[in-house]
Amino acid sequence: MERRIGFVGILVEERARSGPEVNRVLAENAEMILARVGLPGHGGKVSVVTLVVEATTDEMGRLTGRLGQIAGVSVKSGLAR
Repeated sequence: MERRIGFVGILVEERARSGPEVNRVLAENAEMILARVGLPGHGGKVSVVTLVVEATTDEMGRLTGRLGQIAGVSVKSGLAR
């Protein structure tokens, strides 16, 4: 399957509780992450993480699916054609 460039946007509402699990999932998928930018606890409420990735559709689905199962985490993503 072809690897393509894309993005993942992650919103973490309860950083103290959900942050360690988010970081664990990202570390396990580090080979597909090209860039990572984070804004910890913006306004004291929501942390934002943006990733630039190079992945197949299956890899992207696995990553976003695992992240989306973490309590207090919302995920949106897209891949170039």
